[in-house]
Amino acid sequence: MTLRTQMSRSSRDEARFVRNKLIEFNAKHVPEDVRNRYEEIDLTLKNEDGQIIGGLLSVMCWNWVEVDILWVDQRHRGAGYGSQLLGKIEQIAKNKGCTFIQLNTFTFQAPEFYEKHGYEVVGVIDDAPRGFKHYYYKKNIL
Repeated sequence: MTLRTQMSRSSRDEARFVRNKLIEFNAKHVPEDVRNRYEEIDLTLKNEDGQIIGGLLSVMCWNWVEVDILWVDQRHRGAGYGSQLLGKIEQIAKNKGCTFIQLNTFTFQAPEFYEKHGYEVVGVIDDAPRGFKHYYYKKNIL
């Protein structure tokens, strides 16, 4: 039997199928008490007019939270809003029994900010993007 293969960009349904197949495989290897723990946790920060001035997008997976995006509008930086968002996700993660938080940032973003909040570098990719570094951080919370 000859296997004929095709490669193309995936539709949303096809991407969901592939993701679910990996989740199914992983579930066989992950401890039962955290096996079905997956939850998107997104926070927004609004001003008195209801306009979004910051936000944090993250995912709880098994026993950790992964922060995908933390953003504060340029006009509101330095006022502690980023720290508030980070503190809030840390508290949510603790309440859900997570043991650590992971995130990543670039040289031109906020490595010092995360280090100030107790995050430790666990990996660095040089020249990503060219001329900069891509940092990976972890903070134990329990």
